[in-house]
Amino acid sequence: MPDEPVTSPYDALLLLSFGGPEGPDDVIPFLENVTRGRGIPRERLKEVGRHYYLFDGVSPINAQNRALLGALRADFAENGVDLPVEWGNRNWAPYLTDTLRRMVLDGRRRIAVLATSAYASYSGCRQYRENLADALATLEAEGLELPRVDKLRHYFNHPGFVRPMVDGVLASLADLPQDVRAGAHLAFTTHSIPTSAADTSGPESGHGYGGAYVAEHLDVARLVAEAVREETGVEHPWQLVYQSRSGAPGTPWLEPDICDHLETLHGEGVPAVVMVPIGFVSDHMEVLYDLDTEATAKAAELGLPVRRSPTVGADPRFAAAVRDLVLERAATERGERPERCALGALGASHDLCPVGCCPARAPKPAAAGADSPYA
Repeated sequence: MPDEPVTSPYDALLLLSFGGPEGPDDVIPFLENVTRGRGIPRERLKEVGRHYYLFDGVSPINAQNRALLGALRADFAENGVDLPVEWGNRNWAPYLTDTLRRMVLDGRRRIAVLATSAYASYSGCRQYRENLADALATLEAEGLELPRVDKLRHYFNHPGFVRPMVDGVLASLADLPQDVRAGAHLAFTTHSIPTSAADTSGPESGHGYGGAYVAEHLDVARLVAEAVREETGVEHPWQLVYQSRSGAPGTPWLEPDICDHLETLHGEGVPAVVMVPIGFVSDHMEVLYDLDTEATAKAAELGLPVRRSPTVGADPRFAAAVRDLVLERAATERGERPERCALGALGASHDLCPVGCCPARAPKPAAAGADSPYA
């Protein structure tokens, strides 16, 4: 009998992402997909859409996912991992349901899922699981045999995610004028979310101020800052800050905002800042507009030298980390006890989201969790 494949029981990997418009005519329909069910006026969507029109209506996220898809396929092939990799989006083509349908028709029955969100939160984890459940319900209604889908664990503290960010910070520091380099502060940025969503992120046992969302980001920021200190011999002060706030003005969201933080640092006499977007897998619209455009303009207004370090994107080390996560989960599903690679104080995240983890905004089924109707 031939040896069992190292990827068994999985017969495919699905790259699951947010999606984005690829031309001016796509912008409003895309934003309607993103905000469906929230009653957002069309005029408000046009206001939000102006960010995209600055870039000819094209979000960079789809091109970046194509690059990551290529990197994953290349890494798998180079390392003898015979596993097809497909891609589906939450809000734009290629849509998740269409991709999943094609995978099922191709005979895929056990699918590992990598979401392009590294941290625990409703929008970064459970909502993707709800999207998977919606897609499975559609396929079930079409009479198709449903596959089992397993979402890979959070990878915020995997070395293949952390080390490229360290190198990016080192390169950004080196790009600053020498006379301000040693005094530069590190502003670790991530997407702001409502404080109520942050407080209930992750398993119930960790609910409280900031929940798993804040704790995980702080752990990564500390890892990067410590690695930079070890490499340079300089201890750069750092803080976790937020960007891309939206929603009603009266709803509390995580703070401080990056632009407010830059003003504060300037007032304190800080000579330079490196903005480090640890909350983002790739340089998508929130990075290009909120950091490269808006925050960089604020820094120029203040006369504050600033650099923005790169996200992980399609870095080969990240592709190798995904391979590691797939093989780790496959071994676990086969009843083995593989080494779980993770840095920092929090250790490797759970494989299966427990009941009460990142609770839903409204009662709604979610796949790939302990409460999944699609076990």
